[in-house]
Amino acid sequence: MFVQNKKHKNSTVMNDIKFRIKAQSENATKTVVKARNFEFIIDEPKDLGGNDEAANPVEYLLGSFAGCMNVMGHLIAKEMDMNLNGLSINMAGNLNPARLFGQSFDERAGYKTIEVTLKPDTDASPELLEKWKQAVTDRCPVSDNLKNATEVKLKVKA
Repeated sequence: MFVQNKKHKNSTVMNDIKFRIKAQSENATKTVVKARNFEFIIDEPKDLGGNDEAANPVEYLLGSFAGCMNVMGHLIAKEMDMNLNGLSINMAGNLNPARLFGQSFDERAGYKTIEVTLKPDTDASPELLEKWKQAVTDRCPVSDNLKNATEVKLKVKA
């Protein structure tokens, strides 16, 4: 659901859209998340104390990133009149779980790096693919959130 655009000189102004989820813990590692009319489960692998019933939070982060890259890849290809028959995306990230488990605070808790490989099924030139890649990276909201600090306002309600 997108809000109606308002023209302002040479640009399009769009209102902010708020996305919401609700989550409830089922146990110490399993969380049930509701987003709009959808529900998904988050769990940890057995070696991190979970029951391995679903992807874990950092895997969902990679999945979210891949989903956003897919949407943006197709949207931008269409804008560029680039034939994009399909897109395969591989991602991998390294993180050290020491902070997660409170063993060390020397390293950050999150991914140190995320490696992304886009494999577009296209006949586009290398020059057009480079422009496409730059636009996808620049306009993907999840990529933006990963590359830039986002203010997080945390409240505890008793």
